[in-house]
Order: sequence, then structure tokens, then C-alpha cells
Amino acid sequence: MLLKKEKQAWRQKESESSLSEVNNSVKVPQNASFFRKLLAFMGPGALIAVGYVDPGNWATSIAGGSEFGYVLLSVILLSNLMAILLQSLASKLGIVTGRDLAQASRDSFSKGVSFLLWILAELAIIATDIAEVIGSAIALNLLFGIPLIWGVCITSLDIFLVLLLQHRGFRYIEIIVITLMVTILVCFGIELVMSHPNMAQVAKGFIPQKEIVTNPAMLYIALGILGATVMPHNLYLHSSIVQTRQYERNLKGRKEAIKFSFIDSTFSLTMALFINAAILILSASAFYFTGHREVAGIEDAYKLLDPTLGSSIASTLFAVALLASGQNSTLTGTLAGQIVMEGFLNIRLKPWLRRLLTRMLAIIPAVIVTAIYGVTGTNELLILSQVVLSMQLSFAVIPLVLFTGDKKKMGVFVNPRWLQILSWTVAVFIAALNIYLLIHTFV
Repeated sequence: MLLKKEKQAWRQKESESSLSEVNNSVKVPQNASFFRKLLAFMGPGALIAVGYVDPGNWATSIAGGSEFGYVLLSVILLSNLMAILLQSLASKLGIVTGRDLAQASRDSFSKGVSFLLWILAELAIIATDIAEVIGSAIALNLLFGIPLIWGVCITSLDIFLVLLLQHRGFRYIEIIVITLMVTILVCFGIELVMSHPNMAQVAKGFIPQKEIVTNPAMLYIALGILGATVMPHNLYLHSSIVQTRQYERNLKGRKEAIKFSFIDSTFSLTMALFINAAILILSASAFYFTGHREVAGIEDAYKLLDPTLGSSIASTLFAVALLASGQNSTLTGTLAGQIVMEGFLNIRLKPWLRRLLTRMLAIIPAVIVTAIYGVTGTNELLILSQVVLSMQLSFAVIPLVLFTGDKKKMGVFVNPRWLQILSWTVAVFIAALNIYLLIHTFV
């Protein structure tokens, strides 16, 4: 009787689909070639990859490159492999069960636990929003000279863009995100060529070095890169947006959807790996090997790029990429906020109201800190936002590993033993890492 009740609770109200306005809305051609079907499934991975190159990640990559050269490229690679694993679990959960991670948590845990998880998820989204607000404001300041406090306020207007795109269809959001990702890729591709990195040393940087563990300063930066890479809101987001495809809701259709979704997310996260590695390589080439090893933040990097690379467009490309990164993160943050609120609380607010509430919670502290402390304060707030994200991550990862390893919930799609061991190893590692980061930050 208990098993039957648990199964009913897991499958309850399946009609309440995740992101109901776009769920099952993107057509997938039947009896088509492999590449035509893959093209139909491509898109959600790009939205996920956005979270791995948001403004909050830039600071750690810039610091790692300017202080230690190419050594920490191996840490970026490890972070990316962890991300591919966790995102594949999130997409499989959504495809197999028809529930996003927030809905699955609400179905499986008590009301008190679900409410706590919702609060933590909301804090993570607010922290992500703060990083987006500050990143976009810094980019507007660097490009157009707009004061930071006004740049923070201007970013609140992006809710109208999000609403417009949602009404036109989910594919429009994906196209905008992919366009902005390509913009970031092109900007850093040009800057990499201009920086003339030593390719032999770059290749060596992807091989883990003993000094990463033995050097306390390097270890701290390495942990910062790892801790800020996997974004908790991305796990909720991915488990939902994979359901926008019109795959057959049967055994064969789900197997096919899982396969194409894995290819999509792996390809997009590889692009994110290139961007994060490019930021670190650029920082190492432009600063570490020219003696500028005390680059404190994004603004310092912007000011030093032109003279160190000997080009007047280097800093402009950097700022354009930063603006594209901030705006991209805004789009995905909007969707993640809607998924978390609807999934945990089963409350369906209008998207503009939900976005406005979250945006105000991000803008208010950003405006106050910017007004009082200026650039230094925004950099501190940017770092704090990453600490908050680190605190919340395990509360998304552990339920995800639990659900995808439960045969009663996943059936034939349950994680095999080797994947279960690997997933729990990553989950424990992330938890231990974040505990260390929090102790180091506050103590």
C-alpha cells in the first residue's frame, strides 16, 4: 500500500506540466534523418551553457589566469566534466518522469522540506540575478560610460524582452541565446588570436599539476572555479526545458530524447568550456606573462587589455562579450525562477509579476551597494553572490542524484551502478568543496 501511495504521489497531477505555455511545443520530425532530429532537439543545451559563462564566473577565471598562468585550465576542464554529468541527470529526470526537479521534490518530500528547498532555490536565483545585474551594469559603464547605479536600474527593463520572446515561442528564446553565445565565442576567439598564447603551455595547463593542491593560494582560486561553475538553477531549468520537445511519451521516444538531449548539452557545454578557458588563457597571456599579476577584477582587466595586447579594440570586444553574457543569463534566470516557484509551490503567477519580484530583490541590494561603495562594492557583492550559490548547490544536486537512482521513479531508466557511484562521488565532492569555501570565506 505504501509503495502504491508513493507512486501515486510521484505521478500526481501530471496534467500540471512544467512551463505549461511552452511544454511539448517544439516539433520533432518523425521518420527523419539523425541530423534533422538532432537539429530539432538542439537549443536547451545553449540555455544551460549560459549559466556556465555568466559574469559571476569571469572573476575567478581572470584571477586564475593573471596569478598562475595556464595551470588552472585543468580545473576548468574538471568542472566542465562534472557539469556534463549533472546536466545529463537533470535532462533524464525531466524526460523520463515528465516532472522538473522542483516538481519532483514537491512530490517526494514533506511540505516543510519542500518549502525549505524552495527558499534556498530562490536565494540561488536572486544571487544569480545579482551577478547578471552587476555584470551588465559594468559592461554598460565600460562601453558607454553609463554610471554603475544607472546601469543597474536599466537592466530591470529586460523583463519586457523576456515577455515578448515568451509570447512568440520558445524557439525565439533559444535563437536569441545562441546568437549571444556565438557573439561571446567570436569576441574571445579574436582576442585569443591577438594575445598569441603559447599553445604548448596551454596544452600542458589541461594536465592536473601537483602544485594546485600544495599551493594554498592556487588551491583557493581552484576551489572558487569549481564552486562557481555548476549553477543550481541550471539543474531545475534543464529538467524542464527538455520537455518542450514533442518526442513520443513512450519507452522508445524517451530513449531517443535522452540520447539527443545528451548530445545537445554536451556540445553546448563544450562551447562553455572554450569560453571559460579562453578567459583564463587571455588573462594569463595578457597579464601573467607581462607582469600584471595583481588584476583585481573585471574593470582592471578591461583597462589593461588595450595596452598589453597593443590593440584599441581588445577592451571593446571584452566589454561586448560581458554585456552579451549578462543579458543571456537574464533570459535563463527568468525561466528558472518561473520553474522553481511553480514547481515547489504550484503557484502560477504571471511571468512579468514573477520576474519583477525577483528582479527587485536583486536590484535593491545592488543599487544600495553601488551607491555607497562604488566599483569596489560591486566586486565584493559579485563574490558574495557566488558564495550564496555555492551554499545552495548541494540542495539541488543531492535530490537529483537520489531521484535518478531510484528505480521506483525512473523504471528502466534508473542510473546503473557505475553511474550511481560516480554521481554520489561528485555530489559528496561538491558538498565538501562548498563547506571548505564557506569556512575559508567567513573565517
